[in-house]
Amino acid sequence: MKQQSNVARRGLVWALACGLMGAAPLARAQAAWPSKPIRLLVGAPPGGSADSLARLLAEGLQHDLGKPVIVESKPGAAGVLAVNDLLANGKDGHTFLVIQGGIVSETPLAYKVNYQPFRDLKPLAQISRTGLVLVANKEVPASNLQELLAYAKTQKEGLNFASYATGMKGHSSGMLLGQLADVEMKHVGYKGSPPGLTDLMGGHVPLMFDGLPSSLPLIKAGKIKAIAVNYPTRIGELPQVPTFKELGYPQLAQAGWFAVWSRPDAPPQVQQKIRELTQKHFQQAAVQARVREMGMDAPGIFTSDELMADLKQAHLQQAALLKSINYQPQ
Repeated sequence: MKQQSNVARRGLVWALACGLMGAAPLARAQAAWPSKPIRLLVGAPPGGSADSLARLLAEGLQHDLGKPVIVESKPGAAGVLAVNDLLANGKDGHTFLVIQGGIVSETPLAYKVNYQPFRDLKPLAQISRTGLVLVANKEVPASNLQELLAYAKTQKEGLNFASYATGMKGHSSGMLLGQLADVEMKHVGYKGSPPGLTDLMGGHVPLMFDGLPSSLPLIKAGKIKAIAVNYPTRIGELPQVPTFKELGYPQLAQAGWFAVWSRPDAPPQVQQKIRELTQKHFQQAAVQARVREMGMDAPGIFTSDELMADLKQAHLQQAALLKSINYQPQ
């Protein structure tokens, strides 16, 4: 019996030693994070709002972590190329994505994608809140929404409006306005805001639903005029421009937001660290001022589950609207 006890004791000691030896490299690997530069993927061209927000985030992370943080633009396919890069490389906690919540709530409804939106992506922290603005060519004979809708009703073939992407909120907002106001709104889709805004300024299309960061400089320069904003409140940088809600269209009062995203199976402690550092950085007054200069509001403090719940609600609303206009994913 004594011999058996000694054998059992030696086996236990050996097992504990092996466990400690196996745990040590794992602990060292976790403690060493980040062990290489962090990548922030942006599903849009350089110079846009997502790129600007990613660079703001990179400044904060690089300062706090003492490691390089690289912003990489991966434009194309409405952000799907950037998503694919994250899914291929984000498991070790060194690759993240900066993009709008629409990558989950809108893109899979507008396009055929190769990922499961509510399974494959996880929003870690909100970094801004934003809305859309209805802008018009300077020569359109209307200075407010009432005049614009009256003018639209005089156009027998309807009134064209541009958006930055077919099937996304810029498209559906125009169609919804047409339904609510009983006017004929005809959509003209563009591959991004810049070409749409160029045609708007050139008079090739009279109206556009666009994101505030890209339209705001042109509005301030007097190159286009703002009619109303699709957002719950007025925008700080455009205090004179009313919301659709104020004008009798509460259905057009949806807030969108940007976030930093990860793979759900990235190391939990890394997810938590990125979340904490992001929220800390974007709660600084100087950073919030820079966000507002882009035409966006500072972010709120929400958990990943709360952000996902908001996206699920937005997904249902967008699906119902696209169904009402018989839209088919491309």
